[in-house]
Amino acid sequence: MTEQTSTDLGAAGVPKDAIARLAELRPGQPGGIFTSDLSVNEFLLVREAGFRPLGLVLGSSIYHVGLQLRKWSTNQELNVLSQAMYHARELAMTRMEAEADALRADGIVGVRLAVEMKEFGTDIAEFIAVGTAVKGEPGAGGGGVSNWRNNKGQPFTSDLSGQDFWTLIRAGYAPLGMVMGSCVYHIAHQRLGGVLGNIGRNVEIEQFTQALYDARELAMSRMQAEAEALHAEGIVGVQLRQHSHTWGGHTTEFFAIGTAVRPLREDHVVERPTMVLSLDG
Repeated sequence: MTEQTSTDLGAAGVPKDAIARLAELRPGQPGGIFTSDLSVNEFLLVREAGFRPLGLVLGSSIYHVGLQLRKWSTNQELNVLSQAMYHARELAMTRMEAEADALRADGIVGVRLAVEMKEFGTDIAEFIAVGTAVKGEPGAGGGGVSNWRNNKGQPFTSDLSGQDFWTLIRAGYAPLGMVMGSCVYHIAHQRLGGVLGNIGRNVEIEQFTQALYDARELAMSRMQAEAEALHAEGIVGVQLRQHSHTWGGHTTEFFAIGTAVRPLREDHVVERPTMVLSLDG
């Protein structure tokens, strides 16, 4: 690792201890090792797909999520909170990618993106991104691929399992990057008359339905916009999560995340599924 690389990592917010750890890895060199959070099966399948693990990379951001006033009886997105949740995750992802860059990786597989509320305060959370940096070897993906990085010149990121990553590569597709969308939404309270009028009745609460529908759509559309910016063909492994964090029952975050992919070739050969018989009970 060069002095310039260390400077770049420091500018990205990567601590000195992490820079020293990355410098000691030297994967593929005499005396060097790699680190990985892949399971044994995932590790072997990633190697079978033509990628060599370089090292465990991570990014962290402890973020104070601000305050935004909301109207008690109105459905509304809380833009300040949406931006905070998005920016904090981006900081964690950017630092993880900077560590992968320092290892000269082509991408990061098995990425986990988590939020942990801390005891420092009710509005303070740590955003963590962690995965295994990998390097494509000659012949990976069937050969003919000279650059595995995305159109922004960054290492690709993927939250697919090692098994799904192997299947994707074998079928003639490549990951471009993890794409996400966030929306923090205030769901209006029902007025007293509405609550009393619904007692004992089967009835849709349209106010709540519309709020949750709108919030999910905002998160999904933002995820799709990120994929379009990467010139992706599509998004696989999409998850739509809902978290209330510490805001209470009527304020919640809808978070959409998946892996944007691109075709490597026109002829996509899908592996034939194999049947597995369980020997349990």
